[in-house]
Parts: sequence; C-alpha cells; structure tokens
Amino acid sequence: MNPTPLEMAPAEPSGADAHYRALETLYASAPINLLFRSSLTLAEAGRSRIDFTVEPASFHAAGAAHGTLYFKMLDDAAFYAANSLVSDRFLLTTAFNLHFTKPLREGPAFAEGRWISGKRRVFVAEARIVDSSGEECARGTGTFLRSHIALAGLDGYRPG
Repeated sequence: MNPTPLEMAPAEPSGADAHYRALETLYASAPINLLFRSSLTLAEAGRSRIDFTVEPASFHAAGAAHGTLYFKMLDDAAFYAANSLVSDRFLLTTAFNLHFTKPLREGPAFAEGRWISGKRRVFVAEARIVDSSGEECARGTGTFLRSHIALAGLDGYRPG
C-alpha cells in the first residue's frame, strides 16, 4: 500500500523543537544578517551553532576580521543558547566579555554557544569561534536578562 499524502508529510515540530525552529526563523529575519550572512542551528536546549563565512569586506586594515564580526557571532551564539531555554520572552544582552585568541581569516567558520547558568531572570552563556582549521579564534561570556518583549509578538518568531 502506498502512503497517503498526509502520511508522507513531515510532522510539524512541537514543544521544544517548535521553539528552536521559531528562534532559527527569528535569527534569519534580523536585518543585520544581510550584512553578516550566517545561519543558526539549535539542536538542543542550551546549545547553539552559527555557521558563517569570513569575507574580506569584514577585514580591518591589517587583513583579518574586524572585532565587530567576532562580537556579533559570539553574542548571537551565546544569546540563542540562553534564549533556547525561554519560550515566552526575548532576552537582552546586558554584558558581554570577549577574548581574542587568533586572527580570523577569510573562509568558513562557526560560533558555538553554551548556556552556563540561570533559568529565571538572568542567564549566563558562553560562546567560541572556530575557524576552518579547527582552531579557536575567540571566546566570550555574556549575561542576558529576560525582557518584557514577548517572543510571540515578534514578526520573525513563528512556532510550528
């Protein structure tokens, strides 16, 4: 027997998976990502990954990525790792500490975020950037505060 179209259709995500997909859509909808092309993946609570390519347009005068690229990717990775634990409110970055460890050159790279602590009002998460050779180029830790902004009220947030 052949399956019906309904049986063949993938199930809509629900629960945590729906929240993760909605956060990925929210990330993709941010206008800043037209300048810093990247994609977010949330596979589990408290963890995130942002894949991006370092382009010469983001270089400083000495031929490596400017600090704005480091900050954006680290802040976003840590932020989304933390916001993956909160399904009703948008978090806000209140502080971020950044450590540069190696110049980030042209090519593919990724930032991975990990929630560290907090589950009510204040969250702490860390992130690191890894280049195409597998070496860490930067690391950062952020503090994120639960805001009054409802995720459901944001245009880009579309749960299953």
